[in-house]
Amino acid sequence: MVMGLLRLLAAAAAALSLVASAAPLHYSFAAAPAPGAVSVRWPADGAAARFDAATGYGFVERTGALPPRVVHVSTLRSVDAGATLTETAVDAEGEHANRFGLAFRIQAPPGAYAVHVRTTTGADKATVSISGLQTSRLLSTAFWDAASLLPHRNRMTVQGRDWHYRHVNGRGFIDIEVEPRRAGEAVGLEEVRLTPLPPAPRPAGERPTLFTLGDSTMKSYTFEEAPMSGWGQVLPRLFDAEQVRLQNYAMGGRSWRSAYAEGRLNDLLLAGRVGDVVLIQFGHNDESADETLRWGRGGSEAMVEALVREVYLPALRARGLRPVLVTPMARVPGALKAGEVYADSFQTRRFPALLRRLGAELGVPVVDLNARSVAYYNQAGPAAITAMVMSIEAGETPGKTNTGSYANGHPADKIDGTHFKEALSKQYARLVATELARLAQGGDATAADVVGWLRPDVRAALAAGDGTAVYPEIARDIVDGDGAYYRNQIEKLLQLGVLSTDGERRFHSEQPMGAAGFATALARLLRLPPGAVDAGSAPLTRERMAVLLLQAYEARFSSRPAYMTDYNGATVVPGAPGYDPNLDGGDRGAMYYPLRPWAGLVDTADVEPALRARVQQAYELGLIRSEQGIARGRMVNGRALEPRQTVSRAKAAKALYFMWVLAQPPKAENQQASP
Repeated sequence: MVMGLLRLLAAAAAALSLVASAAPLHYSFAAAPAPGAVSVRWPADGAAARFDAATGYGFVERTGALPPRVVHVSTLRSVDAGATLTETAVDAEGEHANRFGLAFRIQAPPGAYAVHVRTTTGADKATVSISGLQTSRLLSTAFWDAASLLPHRNRMTVQGRDWHYRHVNGRGFIDIEVEPRRAGEAVGLEEVRLTPLPPAPRPAGERPTLFTLGDSTMKSYTFEEAPMSGWGQVLPRLFDAEQVRLQNYAMGGRSWRSAYAEGRLNDLLLAGRVGDVVLIQFGHNDESADETLRWGRGGSEAMVEALVREVYLPALRARGLRPVLVTPMARVPGALKAGEVYADSFQTRRFPALLRRLGAELGVPVVDLNARSVAYYNQAGPAAITAMVMSIEAGETPGKTNTGSYANGHPADKIDGTHFKEALSKQYARLVATELARLAQGGDATAADVVGWLRPDVRAALAAGDGTAVYPEIARDIVDGDGAYYRNQIEKLLQLGVLSTDGERRFHSEQPMGAAGFATALARLLRLPPGAVDAGSAPLTRERMAVLLLQAYEARFSSRPAYMTDYNGATVVPGAPGYDPNLDGGDRGAMYYPLRPWAGLVDTADVEPALRARVQQAYELGLIRSEQGIARGRMVNGRALEPRQTVSRAKAAKALYFMWVLAQPPKAENQQASP
């Protein structure tokens, strides 16, 4: 382990020395002399210089982007202002349009460069791209994460005709692309300067960083997206914060192609220090059949191999960062048929197999989460796995998806087997740690370093092969079968310390929930003062639970939270003008409030008269919903409230989790581990 790190530091020192001695690469296309620059000029009746490896520069007809973009060379003119051309026609307007223009290629070894481009016209007429990067993303002030905690530190800047960007190159060349904004206007290059930047050594006493880079299955989620979770979000829990810091660059919808094109990889490369480790997992969005689009997410196996081999790994190594490839977990089918078993979902584009081969060939450690996930699915069984993926029923969460609120079930009427709840993201994090420990035992120096950053109790649990010891909130009777149905809610409430297990770590999901215990848990979850929730001495029935939920709601909120008001789109809420209770819920949109009005319930007369007004108020606020006739993966409400039914501990956990999310800031990162 020590020798491996010493070799890495020696290589980084050599790279730093090489960069320090390297002169800027400077090219001028204008007639006016530019001291120290290579003059790139040609006669009016001559042809522009094509790229030649012998000279190390020249114009190209196809960029190095994946897929390559067609640009023009034959129409280039050398005028006093520089190298220019005018496009008489461009592709149709749109995000993926190609407006052609020119691309000047410069041979440059892998490493970071300060890039300065001066165009012949202003930014109102031309855009500059570097090696296929998406200029609009590079100029954006958006954050890299959902909670806006990870800023875009390395933005492209433009002032007049001068464009600046710090770019980490992995391909051995850099393309400077100038593209007109519209047809009929002359655009071009006046000057290009590449100044090498050295790798960034870690200051003395600074902790190393473990970066995670991937898609929605690794992403850090906000509370408004609860219960969706990514394993990169929960991974920090396994590590000793005094030994290492973790930073998650993952985001939904990303692929090997798009994470590069938007500058996400580039920002990470510049943030890293020599010796830092990067866990990279893509694959799900790379399956998209849009690989021919300019900014598509999908990629063929050949495209992904080129990105890994020629872009990611050389750039990471040039910066002194240590890559670890993680194969993407298999997707989970919504429901297995009798006799079926879980299998690897990557059967068309076999990205896991590709990453295993590339890792072995290129000397990069590979965490085989794909194989580990399939084995775990079959060990846990369909009941547990289906409960832990994004299988949402009415009343499970006030959060939302792209199509609206989850409060009445999944708006897409599906069990989403690609995305998952925190209960499963924790298991993926554990499987990743287990794989790293296996690699470390096999002599991999990078994996050994990462394992050394784990908490001592986690290392001990992994060494003993006891996965349950990693997460003490996992009760023994909720890991499989019917007991796993509300596993996600139960684990979170046990982790928060508002519910408990017996001496044998059993939760007893079907036992009745005590009213006093429910009120205490509710008050602790919402941080309410003593006495704010009065349980009384009556048993916890559904009607009593509704009253307690309403008491807590009134004590916690002075106005309706955003989950109730902001996630309803064009939906008309109960009591508002135009509300039609006879419309199908889908026609009204994915709304937060119950799809079935109070008057549409068949058993409201069974509610104790003294409680009826309060129970109705709780129902119309969406704090309690019918539990009869609902289904996971469906946006559907039941007809019966069942007011006198005793509430089980599992159903109480469901209601408590809903209220806990309701009380959280929607845009805050969902990392909370205490009430």
